[in-house]
Parts: sequence; structure tokens; C-alpha cells
Amino acid sequence: MLTRSSQSYETYIMTFFLKIATFNRVFIISLILIFFLDILSFYGIYSNKFYFFKIDNYIFPILTIIHILYMYRVRLKIKLRKRTDLQTQNLEYAMYFVFLIYLYKFFETIYTLFSFNTIDNSLIPKTFLPIGFLILILYLLLIISTLLLFELRKQLIGSINNLKR
Repeated sequence: MLTRSSQSYETYIMTFFLKIATFNRVFIISLILIFFLDILSFYGIYSNKFYFFKIDNYIFPILTIIHILYMYRVRLKIKLRKRTDLQTQNLEYAMYFVFLIYLYKFFETIYTLFSFNTIDNSLIPKTFLPIGFLILILYLLLIISTLLLFELRKQLIGSINNLKR
């Protein structure tokens, strides 16, 4: 159980972090991360080639459209100084699903990197570990920026629980 002093310390850290991470910064960073991860979703880490004709490589870029739409919607709400509405709520629920996909891709990348020792080293390209760690870091940053986006949305345009039906 947390003590009173550790709770205030954690609150201080979160407040400090949210002062640094403004919505515009999170928006731009998320767009950059999504751009690079969309490109890298076509990359075959074991073969060091890009595969544009595999249908499952298009799933991640299609799902990131939801993320971009959500960020645009929140940005519009902030700019117009409006509260959360039903469309924003529905997009946020879709974002929770996309966030789970981000977590899955993060752990899938960790699993792939740990499989390095199970495959013959002569078959693995030299770019396996550097690109693998780059993808892992990009997914981690995308997860963090998505969590920050949820928190900033709560602070700037209100909770989705306050909707009147």
C-alpha cells in the first residue's frame, strides 16, 4: 500500500510530466511514430526485405487510421473549446482496442527479439537486432504517447463519463 508521501511524489512526477508533454507535442510525436511504424510494418525482420503483397502487413496501418482520427477529433475539440461528445466517446472506445493491438505488437516484438538465439546465426541478417530494438522502442514510445493522449484528453476536454444520454 502506498503511503501519503509516495502518493504525493507520484502525483508530482505525473504533473511535471504532463506539463512537459503538451497536447501538440504528443500529437506530433504520435504522428511521427505512426508514420515510421506504418513503414516498418511491411518490413520482414528475419529476411531484411519489405513485403508489400502480404495482406496482414496492412492491418497495422489501417488500425492507425483510427488513432489519427481520434487525435484529430480531440485536437478539434480543444481548438473549439467544446466538451466530449458521443462521436469522440466512440472513437476513444475504438482507440482502446487499437491500444491493445499496440501492446500485442510490442510483446510480439519482444518475443521475436528473444527468438534470436533459437535460429542459426548464419540465417539471420546483421540488421536483425538493431532494427528489432528500433521497432521495440518505437512501439514503447507509441504506447506511452497513447496513454498521454488519453490523459490529456481527460484534462483538456473532460471525461467521457460526463455525457448525458
